[in-house]
Amino acid sequence: MDQQHNYVGMWVTGDGFIRQELLPEGRYDEARGTKKSAYTGRYEVTGDYIYYWDDTGFTADGNFADENTLHHGGYIFYREKKN
Repeated sequence: MDQQHNYVGMWVTGDGFIRQELLPEGRYDEARGTKKSAYTGRYEVTGDYIYYWDDTGFTADGNFADENTLHHGGYIFYREKKN
């Protein structure tokens, strides 16, 4: 099911260690350091809130402070700028 929101794309911590891609079909893929797909699962966005259901069974949430800033899991993610 495609998500209807403006947050699809790559989100990255300031140091680049965590990269989380929100895919249009409601899945996410998170890399940590050199480990690609460290976490994968589904997500839903409701307003400015995001809810995650990881494939391993844990859940998490976060919120979008604005269109370019995501607060999740104690980290701040920034929308990756396309060149």
